[in-house]
Amino acid sequence: MELLLTPGQAHDMTQATPLLADHEPRYVIADKGYDSDAFVQHIRRRGSTAVIPARAGRTVRRRHLRSHYRRRNRVERFVNRIKHYRRVATRYDKTARNFLGFVQLAALLDWVA
Repeated sequence: MELLLTPGQAHDMTQATPLLADHEPRYVIADKGYDSDAFVQHIRRRGSTAVIPARAGRTVRRRHLRSHYRRRNRVERFVNRIKHYRRVATRYDKTARNFLGFVQLAALLDWVA
């Protein structure tokens, strides 16, 4: 697992390509926010399969594997669990370094429990 911190006003898509840089996944599972032709092409060039549903406004619909897409809820549940730590949910830390450190600690505590 890898965690990256982005500014609140930045879209998560800005870190999607760097997150894949050191990994060779068989499937890349993401929500509709990552539905970009450039990103899907990047995934295919790397030899992976994109499991990303098409946005509602798309004229050409892309198919995705529903059985694999259902696994995305594991990430959603993980984020929900680490938000039970008040310090993560409210972001009391002033610096990004300290906040990311506590998010990593919360992730470790979740993994151990």
